[in-house]
Amino acid sequence: MRLNLLQKRERAAPATPEQWNDRVLPEASVRLASCAIADSRLIGAMWKQWSQRMGLENSAQLSVIADGAAWIWEQARERLSPQASWCVDVYHVSEDLHACARVMMGEGEAARSWAQDELEELIRVGGPKYLERLKQTIARATDGKHLEALKALRVYLEGNKDRMWYAQRLQEGTPIGSGAIEGACKKIGARLKLNSARWRIRRAERFGALLCLDYADQSAAYWRSKAA
Repeated sequence: MRLNLLQKRERAAPATPEQWNDRVLPEASVRLASCAIADSRLIGAMWKQWSQRMGLENSAQLSVIADGAAWIWEQARERLSPQASWCVDVYHVSEDLHACARVMMGEGEAARSWAQDELEELIRVGGPKYLERLKQTIARATDGKHLEALKALRVYLEGNKDRMWYAQRLQEGTPIGSGAIEGACKKIGARLKLNSARWRIRRAERFGALLCLDYADQSAAYWRSKAA
């Protein structure tokens, strides 16, 4: 099941890298949601249709925020405006940094502190500069377990290095996290993943569509149209 969310919102006030986790984004004025068990190309075709309906097919105002999965960037490149900006979700990056820290230092404050410091540095300097710094750290590593953890982190970040211009996006007032899509996943997933639930594909998609209507605040309008 692939969940997609399109939001339209005003820009937030400019923020510094130190303020990244404290700022409040304006409420979205438009929300569209869709979920389907479908091939990535069908999902990409739907994105294109959405962007055309919203008048964003050639717009630099379009921003793509995702977890870093390759298929998302491939479809975004093929289907959406070449002027669109791309951003890998900062919280997924944070998860990878914390996972790396736990391998090297185990559970505890030292690991959390290392990961948080590295994340703040990445937000401040951007993907390419941070990767240069990470390569130097890898070159100095002598412990085999540490080396493997750092290399795994580099693989993930290397594939997204041009999608981590966080300081610039903060200054522009644009999001750096996909909290909206994660919230929708939790709300929809909680219903689809009920204990002992069993779904046929077509019924899961239909039920998912109803949940997407609810998430986008369109349930009342939908049922009114059916009643008419």
